Amino acid sequence: MVGSNGEIILLLDSRSIGGIETHVLNLAAALRATGEPARVVLLRDHGPHPMAPALVARGVPLTALGGGVELPRFLAVQRPKVLHTHGYKAGVLGRFWARLLGVPVVSTYHSGDRGVGRVRLYSALDRRTAFLAPSIAVSRDIATALPSGTAVIENFVPLPDAGATGAGRAVAFVGRLSPEKGPDTFCELATRLPNLRWHVYGDGPMRSELTGRFGDRVTFHGAVADMAAVWRGTGLLCMPSRREGLPMAALEAMAHGVPVAAFAVGGLPDLLSDGACGWLAPPGDRDALAAAIATWSRLDVAARSTIGHRARAVIAKRYSPGAGLPKILAVYRRAVERRGGDALFMQRPPLNDCRG
Repeated sequence: MVGSNGEIILLLDSRSIGGIETHVLNLAAALRATGEPARVVLLRDHGPHPMAPALVARGVPLTALGGGVELPRFLAVQRPKVLHTHGYKAGVLGRFWARLLGVPVVSTYHSGDRGVGRVRLYSALDRRTAFLAPSIAVSRDIATALPSGTAVIENFVPLPDAGATGAGRAVAFVGRLSPEKGPDTFCELATRLPNLRWHVYGDGPMRSELTGRFGDRVTFHGAVADMAAVWRGTGLLCMPSRREGLPMAALEAMAHGVPVAAFAVGGLPDLLSDGACGWLAPPGDRDALAAAIATWSRLDVAARSTIGHRARAVIAKRYSPGAGLPKILAVYRRAVERRGGDALFMQRPPLNDCRG
């Protein structure tokens, strides 16, 4: 196959760290752990990327292009084994040029949010051109808007070493401060339950407004590159999202033994379906979500430890690299076969260690 000695290219357009970037980082590290050379490529150089130190630590190369106009030449020279796109801009451009140049291409769809204005148009174009490549959706809800045959493959996270679970006492929001994530709902819940400690980790267009309205009850930390220390002090992750895919923050929290209270949107009902490691409230039902948080706050130390261990067990079984990577490699095989390639990826050994 052309490019059979090349790399797997993970393509995205990014200038900060969010759920997509965290997934790409985890995927690149998991690929390299199995012996597959993987590289993260940014469509445009927006300056020093906060993801760069984590990529370096995991031995993953990072390349920034000068914009979409450089992509065809890059693909023609590098001839990657597979181009794997993430996000609408990388998806639309990546699929077009990969198909034109005969490069196997796969696209992952991370968000169920259609966006507004220009983003809404780009997102619609992204979905309408999905037929150009095998597609992956991170939740069943997202898959419904994509071609039949789309593979539903949940995000995955490495499982950290076991520590004390359920020990934290703070309620946390982790994510972009934008309407679809519901940070305003989180802050409103803080006014209902003032006896608890409420912390927001993330940045976005709503930060100034929310800080002005709720700064006396909620602590705003901004974006945090390394959440490991944060999880140790967090007792509950609250996700009042209006729309979701499968949020990386929820997986990371549970991997650290932190349960989740959330609205039942996107992939969260599947993640929390058994009720043993968190609480689901009907979408938009603030009363029900407040009641769930109050229930958590009344648990004793032993009960919190139990639910934390259950959360870790769910991640280890269903959302670790060992569970998710073989499914992605299967989609890569489809892409290679679609381009008339050889039996690349057919004999990869399974991952048997889900630690990062």
